[in-house]
Amino acid sequence: VTENRSDLEDLDLYATPREQRFRRFASLEFEGQLYMTPYDFIQAVTSDEPKRTKKWRTLSKQELNQILMETPPVWKGSSKLFRNLNEKGVISYTEYLFLLCILTKPHAGFRIAFNMFDTDGNEMVDKKEFLVLQEIFRKKNEKRERKGDEEKRAMLRLQLYGYHTSTNSVLKTEGEDLVPRSYWDTLRRSTSQALFSDLAERADDISSSLSDTTLLVHFFGKKGKAELNFEDFYRFMDNLQTEVLEIEFLSYSNGMNTISEEDFAHILLRYTNVENTSSYLENMRCTIPEEKGITFDEFRSFFQFLNNLEDFAIAMQMYNFASRSIGQDEFKRAVYVATGVKLSPHLVNTVFKIFDVDRDDQLSYKEFIGIMKDRLNRGFRGYKPIQRYTTFKSCVRKELYSR
Repeated sequence: VTENRSDLEDLDLYATPREQRFRRFASLEFEGQLYMTPYDFIQAVTSDEPKRTKKWRTLSKQELNQILMETPPVWKGSSKLFRNLNEKGVISYTEYLFLLCILTKPHAGFRIAFNMFDTDGNEMVDKKEFLVLQEIFRKKNEKRERKGDEEKRAMLRLQLYGYHTSTNSVLKTEGEDLVPRSYWDTLRRSTSQALFSDLAERADDISSSLSDTTLLVHFFGKKGKAELNFEDFYRFMDNLQTEVLEIEFLSYSNGMNTISEEDFAHILLRYTNVENTSSYLENMRCTIPEEKGITFDEFRSFFQFLNNLEDFAIAMQMYNFASRSIGQDEFKRAVYVATGVKLSPHLVNTVFKIFDVDRDDQLSYKEFIGIMKDRLNRGFRGYKPIQRYTTFKSCVRKELYSR
């Protein structure tokens, strides 16, 4: 089913940036609701634009059942799950938002996330408890949605959630959202309210009106009767973070064990609001004359650190660096104290050379945190494509080592 481009653009006028991105990358439609495949999701978080033209293929009930029948159980998960599933999976808009949250959370926060869904406190999450997040995310989205033609908004809700929704139900809103909050913050703040609201009571109704998805079958089995324990939940979240990082790393490494420092800079700056990235890149080229390369372990450790960025900011304030620049030793020590992550000296030096524009070997931590918050929130604040300019030296090096 291919939708007329003018109709697409018309509906996009009433969609939020997140909704627009989901609609742009989604490739499947079932009973009027749009879905991403695992391949679509990976593309949405690692690419600026879809690799194919806008087309929504309508799934039959038989095709959907076959996809779900082939979905592996949670204990068979791995850091290649989404790549292995490829086109054989369906991810709803609500689950898309949930998966984006996972990509930005520290490992220490996984237990909190699990406990939020474990409403009866038995250290297991069932399908009914998990579906509460559908309503929390939906309500949060309604508060952020653009004003306009209510008929168009209703069409979007049906397309994204699979059923008509009311903007006056589910969660109380008195005095809320005077300040924009993240979806993760909404989940955390909504937990206690969910325990005492009609959310859990309505979960059965919600479940009956929604189709099963790959994620629901992966977590709760083909009959929906299985329960999810923390170890499996943790492993799924950790695997997803690792998988996305592996995909990004491999897209630059060209089969090698490292990526260049310049490629690392491109990845860091890619989803930020930095207007003049060339100054950062040129500064790094001049201050790191000999290319050593960034390994995947270093790459992953840096993004584990970024997922703890708020704790790092607090640590820096406690160190009384709020109005001062900091050196590499202070930076490295603050990262470890706040997050438990040990960054290699070469990685820290590379970060400093990227962001130390005035070349005094000091880093303005406020500027660094501001830019990295943009990078951390990929998928939430929109995408700004950055062209890749690989140095001649880097090209030669990769060519030599590939022989």
